[in-house]
Amino acid sequence: MSERARGRWGRFWLRARLFLAILGPGIITANVDNDAGGITTYSQAGARFGLATLWIFLPLCLALIVVQEMANRMGVVSGKGLSDLIRERFGVRPTFWLMLALLVTNMGNILAEFAGVAAAGEIFGVPRIIIVPLAAVFVWGIVLRASYRTVEKVFLVACLFYVSYILAGIASHPPAGEVARALVVPHFTSDAAYLIMLIGLVGTTIAPWMQFYQQAAVVEKHIPVREYNLSRIDTIVGCVAVTVIAVFIVVVCATNLHARGVPIETAADAARSLAPIAGPYAALLFAFGLLNASVFAASILPLSTSYTICEAMGWESGVDKDFSEARQFYILYTALIAVGAGMVLFPRISLLGIMYVSQVVNGLLLPVVLIFMLILINDQRIMGTYTNSRLYNIVCVALGVGLSLLAVGSAVLLLFTR
Repeated sequence: MSERARGRWGRFWLRARLFLAILGPGIITANVDNDAGGITTYSQAGARFGLATLWIFLPLCLALIVVQEMANRMGVVSGKGLSDLIRERFGVRPTFWLMLALLVTNMGNILAEFAGVAAAGEIFGVPRIIIVPLAAVFVWGIVLRASYRTVEKVFLVACLFYVSYILAGIASHPPAGEVARALVVPHFTSDAAYLIMLIGLVGTTIAPWMQFYQQAAVVEKHIPVREYNLSRIDTIVGCVAVTVIAVFIVVVCATNLHARGVPIETAADAARSLAPIAGPYAALLFAFGLLNASVFAASILPLSTSYTICEAMGWESGVDKDFSEARQFYILYTALIAVGAGMVLFPRISLLGIMYVSQVVNGLLLPVVLIFMLILINDQRIMGTYTNSRLYNIVCVALGVGLSLLAVGSAVLLLFTR
């Protein structure tokens, strides 16, 4: 090998090692979005409407990349979390109300994750009274008793298990030509249920907690500005990966359940219904994916909430700090897990009602977070030369307006069609 060729390989492996060192926040944040609520929504979309909703995922992927890239860039350049920047730029009072709304919606999502753990456990024959406390202790221990790098490695391994949905999709033998056509050819109808489902898919794919968590994770990882491009690749890879998984979930349910008119309400219903149709292999893979996603998200969502609220209040936060340094962070994380897991063990509590309220708040909160982000990302005092370009701003404003209308429309439709 020539000296020039060895030099090129040397530079390539150096960049590869740098990327692996930076890898994490983007991929982890995006994949957590495929949680119990997300899997349920995608399963319902496939079971009720077949492949008709697939076309929405390509524009959704682009929207997710744009939003998460801004959060990632602000974290790298400013070295501060999103809630920290919001408090400094807009004051304590708006930050307080924003954090209260975020706490309400995230608490509902945390309940959904532990409900997903309970449902997956019952599919495997493990009662909820056993599997939910075990999951709670596991996620509490792995996050609070390990370093940030260890926690991140565990989360990255959890991301790999989402491949079970791809395997389930392959095992169900979907019609490749029809799937490809449905991905690129938009399907429009005046059916109200179909329109509500499209709005639901948007709300499920882009959630406010994601921007707060990714920016906090980037800050915790201390990614230097000179390596921002590698961090951006991490974000893009994560957004593409989460979209691919979502597409496969829709395809599995469309191919096996919609074609036979099998109704479902939850992701657990989908896993049970797949067994006699696609075989036990596909059903078990689907159920395993639900369990992995629920435990994974049950770790991240309380962590994201703790980061966000502690930053907003000016308290120390981070898994690399001990209890004496970040007392409020540890107490809040523990309380969120204890309440989320504990409430799932009481069947008389209306989990659906709590989840419903959280989704309404989530739909109203997203436009507000996007407005804050656009103002902050264009503030040269914070971002220096890393503000949005004019073209990027045009795209972001158009995207923000569209997402805002959809989010508000989702909340209104949920309120009047419940």
